[in-house]
Amino acid sequence: MERRNETVVKLAQTALMAALCFVSFTYLQIKIPVGDGATSIHIGNAFCVLGALILGGWYGGLAGAIGMSIADILDPVYIVEAPKTFVLKLCIGLIVGLVAHRFAKINESTDRKYVLRWSIIASIAGLGFNVIADPLVGYFYKQFILGQPQEMAATLAKIGTAATFINAVVSTVLVGVLYMALRPVLMKTGMIHAGTGRVKEA
Repeated sequence: MERRNETVVKLAQTALMAALCFVSFTYLQIKIPVGDGATSIHIGNAFCVLGALILGGWYGGLAGAIGMSIADILDPVYIVEAPKTFVLKLCIGLIVGLVAHRFAKINESTDRKYVLRWSIIASIAGLGFNVIADPLVGYFYKQFILGQPQEMAATLAKIGTAATFINAVVSTVLVGVLYMALRPVLMKTGMIHAGTGRVKEA
């Protein structure tokens, strides 16, 4: 019963982060039309990374994947890109979680400088992956899955690279500020237990 309650709580937290990913992408984006497609400046990835830092890589990545895929599905411009979005956002969360929790073990530390440094490094690792993977995967996805002309797919990839880089920089700064502001609160509520090496699940 206790294990079931822990799972329910963690899923509820994941759903909350997914909602934040959805809202931040849907309502706080600057869309840039490119031919028949579009790219955008947004902070949706920031909440995917934040979720991975707070909940762990799997749940944070799942939150970003679900929240931003639903946002894609509900937008006629992005609906066809939902599968790509799901995979890439999940990967962002997994990479951030791997660096922050498996490698740096930030939940075992009470040193704010150490936690800040490694939360930023983890953010850069996950979002840096996205800067490379998003336009690259997008190019092949648009050309071979969606059947777009090579020239159009290449143009979207180039513009997408610039937009994704801007998103990564903004998101990294935002995550650093939000995570360090939320961490003391999460520790007081018992969601994070510094020194135990784990995120409390209930």
